[in-house]
Amino acid sequence: MERTIRTVIVDDEPLARELLVNYLKHEPGIEVVGQCANGAEAVAAVHRLQPDLLLLDVQMPDLDGFEVLQHLDPEAMPVIVFVTGRDEYALRAFEANALDYLLKPFDRQRLGTAIARARQEIGHRQSGTISGSLRSLLENMQAESRMPERFLVKVGGHVLFVKTEQIDWIEAEGNYARLHAGADVYLLRETMSALAERLDPKKFVRVHRSAIVRIERIKEMEPSEQGEYKIVLQDGTRIPMSRTFRGKWRQIFKNRSD
Repeated sequence: MERTIRTVIVDDEPLARELLVNYLKHEPGIEVVGQCANGAEAVAAVHRLQPDLLLLDVQMPDLDGFEVLQHLDPEAMPVIVFVTGRDEYALRAFEANALDYLLKPFDRQRLGTAIARARQEIGHRQSGTISGSLRSLLENMQAESRMPERFLVKVGGHVLFVKTEQIDWIEAEGNYARLHAGADVYLLRETMSALAERLDPKKFVRVHRSAIVRIERIKEMEPSEQGEYKIVLQDGTRIPMSRTFRGKWRQIFKNRSD
């Protein structure tokens, strides 16, 4: 008789956690012993509950999935299945390393495949030590997450991918960001600070605490009152540039002209 696999679900979206719970009801030998809405709760739950399996979202507001793993004991690491929206580069990294990675949206059959792989990993891993394949996967995913090629966005009941090369500029809206891509605008659940760190600095520049601009879309700099400037994009959009980011702006264009 197979042992029960104690499982913790980590996702900051309640509907995503509910979906996983419902899917896992159809998986024999899986016991959901905990649900967490953020990374800090996940670290505490793993220490307290010592699960066999962690279904872990990557993008969360406090500690992301990678940071969660950094706070766990490598000698008592549960099997990790990432459950999030990322692109095909990370998926290829996972496939090469024989670990699992669920790309939202996924169905019950795809989760079943992930659980089957997790059962095998739990069965043959030695003394709970994190495997070399997991280390390799994390390195690949961390590199990819820093400079994404596209973003996963929700539009109505659909999930779409927006390529970074399509984005003209980005504006802040609380803890969200609006991606402007031509005539289309998409709402992304990510802060401007996080985006500024992840986007390629050779292609995007932050010109204001509330605005990031794709460098290739810039047409000119337009002087305004009191010595301030506005960025004018090719489509005529005008975006104010703050003094805080002006020095960074000058350095970027100095490097491009060298």
